Formats: sequence, structure tokens, C-alpha cells
Amino acid sequence: MSRHDTRTCISCGMPMRTVEEHAAADPSKDYCRHCAHEDGRMKSYDEVLAGFAGFLQHTQGLQEQVARDTAAQMLTKQPAWSDR
Repeated sequence: MSRHDTRTCISCGMPMRTVEEHAAADPSKDYCRHCAHEDGRMKSYDEVLAGFAGFLQHTQGLQEQVARDTAAQMLTKQPAWSDR
């Protein structure tokens, strides 16, 4: 894996420690592969929210609504969604 300076995804806050963790493995993208479509375009807020809520449910065992509320609260702290 290629290493580079760690940056944080502007959409979800994930640290991007490798080039492969950037959208489309493009280090010029300031969002991660989880917040991007396969072609490298950033997903919409609703798509990111659904994915993040699912991640929280799976990894932390949160109930669906709690996971969604937690994800929404966390996303509003990110630059991409701070105006929500």
C-alpha cells in the first residue's frame, strides 16, 4: 500500500492513511472511498448518511434510528455537510 500524509475525509471524517482510501484512489480527492461512487464522484448526503448509519449499526450494534441520529449528528460536524 502506498503511504502519504494522513488527511481526513470532508464527508465522514475517516482518516485516509493510504492513497487507496481516497475516492477512486485519487489523493487529490478530499473524501474517502466510502463516500464516493465507483467513478469517484462524491455521494449525496442521504447516501452517506445511510451508509454511515449502517456502519454504526453493524460495528456498534446500535438500533436503526439511534444509528441514523448519531450518524446525522456526526456528519454535520464535517466540512461537506456543515451547512445542514
